[in-house]
Amino acid sequence: MVERADALIDLGRFDEAAALLGRRLAEDPDDVRAWTKLARCRLAAKDPEQALDAIDEALRRSPDDINALYMHAQVLRRAKHLEVAQRWQQAEASLRAALRVDPQNSAVHAALGEFVLFYPHRRAEALELAREAVRLDPEDVRAYESLWMTAAGASDTDTYNWALRQVLRLEPTNGRALMLVSGQEANQPGVTAGRAAEIYADALAVHPDSPGLRMDLDRATYRMLRGVRWLALICLAAAGAMVDLFPTEGEAVRELPVPLGNRLWVLTIMAAIWGFGAWRRYRRLRAGVRLNVRSLVRRGRWARIVLAQASWTTLCALLISQLPWTDHTVPQVLFWAGLLPTLSTIWFDRRKPR
Repeated sequence: MVERADALIDLGRFDEAAALLGRRLAEDPDDVRAWTKLARCRLAAKDPEQALDAIDEALRRSPDDINALYMHAQVLRRAKHLEVAQRWQQAEASLRAALRVDPQNSAVHAALGEFVLFYPHRRAEALELAREAVRLDPEDVRAYESLWMTAAGASDTDTYNWALRQVLRLEPTNGRALMLVSGQEANQPGVTAGRAAEIYADALAVHPDSPGLRMDLDRATYRMLRGVRWLALICLAAAGAMVDLFPTEGEAVRELPVPLGNRLWVLTIMAAIWGFGAWRRYRRLRAGVRLNVRSLVRRGRWARIVLAQASWTTLCALLISQLPWTDHTVPQVLFWAGLLPTLSTIWFDRRKPR
């Protein structure tokens, strides 16, 4: 009955699990394991107060039960109705008691390391506890998770990176480790927005349900979209230079209209800028990134604004360069009309996710 309840908790069917455990406890109120599983069920259902009541019943019947002591610490970690310092002290006391019962328990060492990390002056101790957890069970993902958290708190970068990669070795679909490792790779100096998007897309293919990876992919994709505005601004500058919109003092002003050959040459340059700077790069992206570009444009208001600005600026550049103007007034108006809307947002929309 307890095993069935445990399976129901894993499936998220907490009410059914609680009912089953209630029936078991009605048969045998001294079943410590059932009380411990009931505490786990209440905790998973985000009811830490009832979880604490259940685990207190388990410890009242068996103060040295290592599973109950471990669960007591986990419940206290989320018991928001108690003072932080109070529940952290009680949790540490429970884990110390569990270690006295089983000094070779890797899970208890890992959990204790995370609790000790709460105290800034004990971070070195926390790291040593996590190292001991790994030593006791070198194939336990939970031990390496504790090691990376305590190493981060102790500013031990080498151990942090090593532990993350050990987690992925043992559990390639670990969402938190994938997000952290992908973030490290994508934020290295010299990594382009396109490459960063591919890194996040690869990680998301392994763990498609990770909201953090999805958000990171959207941000990298948005960085790519922001870059197309610079292509449009280069086209606008080329058009302005061809028409000689802003001649320096003392130099002869270019006669208008500009010859057809010059206009076609600038058009060729613009096509090359967009062909090599945007279309060719887009086609070389992986299918998952290309799909996310389309998805982000549909979902994100700022993604559509960026593309609209790039299109408008390019249109202004085409009007300036391809029509046979006989006066500089209208091209100058078009130049500023294409430049100002983009420049008005290009500096402050960098952190927009979409």
